[in-house]
Amino acid sequence: MKLHPILAALRKHKAGTVLIALQIALTLAIVCNAVFIIGQRVERVNRPTGIDESNLFLISQQWVGAPSGDTADGVEKLDAMQKEDLVALRNLPDVVSVAPINSLPLLNSSWTGALSLKPDEKNVGTRTAYYFGDEQVLPTLGLKLVAGRAFNAGDVQHQGARDQRDPATVMVSKAVADKLFPQASATGSAVGKAIYLNGSGKPSTIVGVVERMQTPGTGSWASAFAWNSTLVPTRMDANFSRYAVRTKPGRLDAAMRAATPALYAVNPLRVLDEESIQSFAEIRDKAYRADVGMAALMGVVCLILIGVTAAGIVGLTSFWVGQRHRQIGVRRALGARKVDILHYFQLENLLIAGVGAVIGVLLAISLNLLLIRQFEMERLPLAYVLTGVVAVLALGQAAVFAPARRASNVPPVTATRAA
Repeated sequence: MKLHPILAALRKHKAGTVLIALQIALTLAIVCNAVFIIGQRVERVNRPTGIDESNLFLISQQWVGAPSGDTADGVEKLDAMQKEDLVALRNLPDVVSVAPINSLPLLNSSWTGALSLKPDEKNVGTRTAYYFGDEQVLPTLGLKLVAGRAFNAGDVQHQGARDQRDPATVMVSKAVADKLFPQASATGSAVGKAIYLNGSGKPSTIVGVVERMQTPGTGSWASAFAWNSTLVPTRMDANFSRYAVRTKPGRLDAAMRAATPALYAVNPLRVLDEESIQSFAEIRDKAYRADVGMAALMGVVCLILIGVTAAGIVGLTSFWVGQRHRQIGVRRALGARKVDILHYFQLENLLIAGVGAVIGVLLAISLNLLLIRQFEMERLPLAYVLTGVVAVLALGQAAVFAPARRASNVPPVTATRAA
């Protein structure tokens, strides 16, 4: 089939041709970037935290009239109160283990700092999130130890929340171990090595390495060190506390209901309501609610754009079929087969969609560069663009098929008489 008749016909319908080509271009540009954003959001939501998320809940509570944590005597009293809470929770029949904790992955409550291999290096090193706990922190969180050992009771110290102390021992995630000691082939080589926390002059020894532990932050600011976690064997004493609780399988709800009465029995002077106790599933849901909403919104936008573009192609092609009724009849009378008429409109649409796709590729790349500058997004992979081009061309062919098929079914005599 020759292109000259098609190009001549398109020149007579410049406005419609340009509008459809631009619509296809905009659809391609927006959908490519939107699908890329959706993919990133889905990847974020589904990434593992490194902990055993089932049968785990968190208690966040605050004492009323508690002593100050700014004095040594006050710190001791607060630590005694915290230990009483831990004993009460550990004695619950549905509880397996309990650990004091300052935060959890995805909680968006972070204590961050930097690790270095040399003393007194301020504001340099590997950025990390700190988790403070005791000897039960590993079994409570369900972390997988890949090298070294877990904390024991002798490692654990306690301090006021504002105190600055350097722990003798720490555990780190594999991401931290690989970052600090990239020259070593085995993760276990980090065990026994000395590191310095937050520019300190006193070393801390790595006694264990866990396979993975995500940091509490879920914002873009935390993406650069999302897996850099350091566990410190310390109970933090303040007028508030958090406890991570692991329950027996299937007994999560029962243990959550029993926790509040047990803590009030120890000390009723505390603030503890329904929002204070939440399962890790609830924590995950809250952390990624915005990502899920954004992905859903982008998906709806993509569907609307694709639907509008397909409707535009169908409407314009149907309009052209009506305008070219006589020409179709003449071609049929001169021997054109049904398949020739069908291929004519399909090729015509392919030319329009091809021009729109070329413009759309340029727009997609430009839009992605704008998003990179404004929102620190990643570069759009070429595979998304190529897939988008194939998709819009296939969409055009699918949308034009019905009106093209109607055109091919026009009887020659009827079309000629209608003229």
